[in-house]
Amino acid sequence: MELVTIDDVRAAAERIKAVAVRTPLVRMGEAWVKPESLQPVGAFKIRGAYNAVASLRPDGVVTHSSGNHGQALAYAAKEFGVPCVVVVPEGTPRVKTDAIRGWGAEVVVVPPEQRESVAEKTAAERGLTLVPPYDHPAIIAGQGTVGLEIVEDLPDVEVVLVPVGGGGLASGVSTAVKALRPDARVIGVEPELAGDAAQSLAAGRVVVWEPARTFRTIADGLRTCLSELTYAHLNARLDGIVTVTEDEIRAAMGHLARRARLVAEPSGAVATAALLSGRVPAGRTVTVLSGGNVDPDLLRQVI
Repeated sequence: MELVTIDDVRAAAERIKAVAVRTPLVRMGEAWVKPESLQPVGAFKIRGAYNAVASLRPDGVVTHSSGNHGQALAYAAKEFGVPCVVVVPEGTPRVKTDAIRGWGAEVVVVPPEQRESVAEKTAAERGLTLVPPYDHPAIIAGQGTVGLEIVEDLPDVEVVLVPVGGGGLASGVSTAVKALRPDARVIGVEPELAGDAAQSLAAGRVVVWEPARTFRTIADGLRTCLSELTYAHLNARLDGIVTVTEDEIRAAMGHLARRARLVAEPSGAVATAALLSGRVPAGRTVTVLSGGNVDPDLLRQVI
């Protein structure tokens, strides 16, 4: 299987530079945070979605999403003047579905196990291009620009902690970081209650957890499983993976708000949760805060 290269990531960086924010590294104690919550759609997903639409130039797009990719694709589709349909699972936070509609996309709500099949059916029936949330080289290359910026801003980085859901972000970040700084360690982080990636890497193959199992975690953006493409990237380039508890995720959300003045949704806080847990390698560390689209009531609870 052909993997995304650093040249693909650099090409993506050129395509998205007028749209995606070049987020800074924010000091938090002895570590740094990469706050992708500062993107126009509140999450890193704008990088991959915009790169995909700019590369494919479709007449219209459809996707399935837990929320952030849907927002990003809706934003990109609006920029290019094409229609967008986003299929979301029941239980998707309203703050995310409202934002998707706000960017002009149509939202279709389905049971979690039907999100992919309904998106594929919609693509076929309406003649739309399916842009998956992580299972595409253009998506991975776009997300890899996060890693490119980390190494440019902190050339002697030693550890990068990155959330893992479907694996697109971790695939891209590990591609860029390992190409530019081979000695740095890239560690994936996921919730214990959606630990399919850790199990997959341990088993040497993709292990799929059913939605009823992954939907137990508060980290709604990390409930998806790896694809064969993202598994291949993580198996080749990730240095390890750790899991965090629900209590650790909540504590990390509060820590980011109080110590770094940064808003994180649960999925965005898992990398910081791993850092605070002490279960990761020591060194000059960057944690990727992947998104800040959090329900206000939940944010009040954790603070």
